[in-house]
Amino acid sequence: MNSPSELTSSQPYLIRAWHEWCTDNGLTPYVTVAVDASVQVPHEYVKDDEIVLNISYDSTTGLQLGNDYLAFKARFAGVARDVMVPVDRVLAIFARETGQGMAFPKASQQSQDASLAEQSLQGDTSDQGATKEPEQAKLASVPVAASTKTKKSTQKISSKPETTGRPTLTRIK
Repeated sequence: MNSPSELTSSQPYLIRAWHEWCTDNGLTPYVTVAVDASVQVPHEYVKDDEIVLNISYDSTTGLQLGNDYLAFKARFAGVARDVMVPVDRVLAIFARETGQGMAFPKASQQSQDASLAEQSLQGDTSDQGATKEPEQAKLASVPVAASTKTKKSTQKISSKPETTGRPTLTRIK
């Protein structure tokens, strides 16, 4: 059995599962991507170092959802462009119509958490009193399908974040 540090990331498997679920239910899968030098996307559509991409089979050509990269061709303003996104840059995958989906921690946060875990396994006590609480991943605004009726939500959303260190996705109707 592999130790936790030797296990492969579950993120590409979850992305493929959510993509398949959206497709099977006639929904449109979208991904939110943190853009940096490793991401190949049309940079004129990047806002606040993030981009939201439609990854449905109808909107892409040659879609490959691999363990390391999402790769496909898509049209932006009528021009076919190659898109390549490392899996660890995907912040969320969700259905456009319902907003249901899954958020992932940012890659820099994942590597920070991994290095902290590795230090604790090695018994590194050099920074014993200066341990920082990791920030929770935050999801940028998600496009919502236009509806004919708008209802006011009766639920109050807690402004106090959970301290479990795991990202959460709140469903708002």
